Amino acid sequence: MRFKLDENLDVRLAPLLVAGGHDVETVRDETLSGASDRELYSRCRQERRTFVTLDLDFANPFQFPPEPTAGIIVLRPPKPLLPMIRATLTTALTEILTGDVEGALWIVEPGRIRVHQRAEEREVARPV
Repeated sequence: MRFKLDENLDVRLAPLLVAGGHDVETVRDETLSGASDRELYSRCRQERRTFVTLDLDFANPFQFPPEPTAGIIVLRPPKPLLPMIRATLTTALTEILTGDVEGALWIVEPGRIRVHQRAEEREVARPV
């Protein structure tokens, strides 16, 4: 898969995905820090990258429709600390990689993933 990690995620998370054979870019590495949410959304659409973020603005499918994207993943750890963020991502990684993220919004919380799927489908929650 092709991922883009938001600037609110520690760059030390990238090797976790790279080790799984994935193509990972970060907002920081591309000097997009401070870019608007709209710009990041457009960039991910153009590059066909799944966007991974802590930013709850991206959890709003009306503001950032997931359908024309390679997917949006919003991580919701109990606290925004690196070990908790890493644990939330790691726990859900198998589901993320085997599920259909394309065109969907995944909200990943400890123990569950809420998936807002394409317009013709409905939102579902699944335990992790």
